[in-house]
Amino acid sequence: MYTFIICFIAGIGAGLGTGFAGMSAAAVISPMLITFLGLPAYEAVGIALASDVLASAVSAYTYGKNKNLDIRNGIVMMATVLLFTLVGSFVASLVPNATMGNFSVFMTLLLGIKFIVKPVMTTKESMNTVSGKKRIIQSVISGTVVGFICGFVGAGGGMMMLLLLTSVLGYELKTAVGTSVFIMAFTAFTGAVSHFAIGGTPNPACLVFCVASTLLWARIAAKFANKASAVALNRATGVVLAVLGTAILGVNVLK
Repeated sequence: MYTFIICFIAGIGAGLGTGFAGMSAAAVISPMLITFLGLPAYEAVGIALASDVLASAVSAYTYGKNKNLDIRNGIVMMATVLLFTLVGSFVASLVPNATMGNFSVFMTLLLGIKFIVKPVMTTKESMNTVSGKKRIIQSVISGTVVGFICGFVGAGGGMMMLLLLTSVLGYELKTAVGTSVFIMAFTAFTGAVSHFAIGGTPNPACLVFCVASTLLWARIAAKFANKASAVALNRATGVVLAVLGTAILGVNVLK
């Protein structure tokens, strides 16, 4: 029962973060499983990535159904992210102690505050004025940055994508989140498969409970987000990210 409660709570945070902001479930689930259930870090990350796959996929479907998803540029960015994640990982292996464990946590907290204080009010009309060629170039550059940071630091992909999609590419918030979760579904699948191939089958109960809870809450969050106004979505996203960032910092202190 204790395992179920921890996994359910972790899934709530991960699902809301994914559905509202395209946040990686690993940022929430991993520290929870490690701290409260004593799972090895590698196994916990594998479970978190597996939870991310379906949650991101169902969120992407919901955003796509509501025409809040840029598939073409999402595919370009995804390919670049995957490539430069490998580059970043290789460079990190050459630099001792270069990782920044709390990078994604601080980014989650700061990005949450940013959405509350300075909401993204870009409209689809202004977003669509950018030429297709310029958008492709922006997607490649952004994917390069996100991929390298993910590979080098080991975290922060979802948050970095959301920040770049809204600030650099000029996406309105719903399309930014929809495109982010579309990319995360594939990157999480790649990560989960490699983790399970290397580390073996994880704790079945934790895997099932985390996947189910994250999927449920991601679906709820994505449905709400696609019906909400821009102002309400910015506030909800900001609050969710700020609360999650604070909570994860607290969990990390307990480790």
